[in-house]
Amino acid sequence: MSSEQAIRDKVALIKDKREALVKLLDQPNLGTLRIDVNQALEEVDDLLDEFEQTFPDD
Repeated sequence: MSSEQAIRDKVALIKDKREALVKLLDQPNLGTLRIDVNQALEEVDDLLDEFEQTFPDD
């Protein structure tokens, strides 16, 4: 497996985990933890954007 493919596989896992953060935001009892979840979601989105810029789909 190429190193690019290994990175693509790991990014695919991150995309799957992103959904867990989105679902967590739906929880009404998060309190101040909501700020941390929002920050994590923003950082994941930034990472995914940078990945797409670096390795655009062919």
